[in-house]
Amino acid sequence: MQRFFSTKMPGVQFVVNVLVFSLIGLLPVLIVYVLRAPGFASALMDGGPTLSRFLRQVLTNGLPVVFFVNYVGFFLFAVLNAKDTNSRDPAVFILFDVVTRVALFLVLHAFIYVLSASWFGSFGGSRSTALSVVAPTLARSALFENISGVYLYATLVSALPLYATAAGRSPILQPFVGLFSKTVGTVLIALAAFVSAAMCLTTIAAIVMYLQS
Repeated sequence: MQRFFSTKMPGVQFVVNVLVFSLIGLLPVLIVYVLRAPGFASALMDGGPTLSRFLRQVLTNGLPVVFFVNYVGFFLFAVLNAKDTNSRDPAVFILFDVVTRVALFLVLHAFIYVLSASWFGSFGGSRSTALSVVAPTLARSALFENISGVYLYATLVSALPLYATAAGRSPILQPFVGLFSKTVGTVLIALAAFVSAAMCLTTIAAIVMYLQS
């Protein structure tokens, strides 16, 4: 993974690599989402408005969200691998990424929903309606109940390498990693960190829903 993401890599190549890995992370989860929804796959195969709306949603909402979240994750991964190991504990990278990941997911969804209302007439063309559905949508995304869940889990492709690498190098986290083999320990911490991000997103969205009611 390190050879694909480095702070010394040309900017264009870095962007291309993030885009490729974003598609790699997005497509399998998207296929699972389509197949598990009764009748959805056949409706898409029939083409027409259902397929066009689905593709538009993925290309204008899903891919940008996944790309930008992954960009931050892979950038932090590159910085982590380039930084002086004698500086602050690498666990800071996990905390920073979790906070940034949740914030980006919320802000990007709100921004894109508003643009969709203006450009495509989504949400009845109402920007206020677009904003009002962001929280209810994201509150259910971690449970994979809507397509935003696809975008959330598609960002695992950047979260796991960053979290596992940081956990493996963190003196603070060594007591937890040491409970297992290093590989298992770092992967478990990485998964726990991602779950924490999903729970934070769900909690914040639920709070916003409560305030809106």
